[in-house]
Amino acid sequence: MGQFDGQVVYITGIARGQGRNHALRFAQEGAAVIGMDIADRVADHTTYPPATAEDLDETVRLVELAGGKILARRGDTRDLAFQQQLVADGVEQFGRLDHVVANAGILSWGLAWEQTEDQFTDVIDVNLVGTWKTLKAAIPSMIHARNGGSITVVSSCAGLKAMPAQSGYSASKFALRGLTQSVAKELGDKRIRVNSVHPYAVHTPMGLEDTSAFAAFEAWGRHFPSMMDHYPVASVDDLSDAVLYLAGAKAVTGAEFQIDMGSAKV
Repeated sequence: MGQFDGQVVYITGIARGQGRNHALRFAQEGAAVIGMDIADRVADHTTYPPATAEDLDETVRLVELAGGKILARRGDTRDLAFQQQLVADGVEQFGRLDHVVANAGILSWGLAWEQTEDQFTDVIDVNLVGTWKTLKAAIPSMIHARNGGSITVVSSCAGLKAMPAQSGYSASKFALRGLTQSVAKELGDKRIRVNSVHPYAVHTPMGLEDTSAFAAFEAWGRHFPSMMDHYPVASVDDLSDAVLYLAGAKAVTGAEFQIDMGSAKV
């Protein structure tokens, strides 16, 4: 018997990495999954390998192999109509919506005054505006169902401690904290809890295969250390442990949950 038997979760950015693992872990605990991913390069200025359609297919295969039910489509979080239709179709197929994990996001590197306009605004549009569109698409179904539930917004350690060469990323992740806190207050009387998680380095292609990150660490390494030299990179399970905890933690809302090896405090 799973912790989320009979429940439904909507997760963005499920093709690989954290999103895939969240989908798999929820499925293993009995939840049906509605998921989406652009499964392609989002912007020319990102310097880590993009997710692919094959990655998204693999997520679907793994969820179904675990005995889970999943409705997954390729799309962009910046496309509100796409998200609204996906949520509507998922609710029609699975009967309800209980949890949301707003996970999709991108990272781009560069000094604030040297970035192009597209480089800055793409990151804001995907990370912040795209997350707002995720909430706008999902919340009405959650309210209508009157089941309560949870929303988890994936921010970042860079939303707690601004990082050099990440002005757009840090700005978007700080803004997600404000969005999370506002929505937590708006939904408290609907029994829907809203929290944010704040990872630092995570064992994903975005976390470990970004060619620009190494140059940034070399130039500004004094801003990037953690307290745990013996455990410098979190696993995707470390993040999923936090996400599933928050989905089930009935007394927790408005929390900012750090999985950053202490980096935000250094």
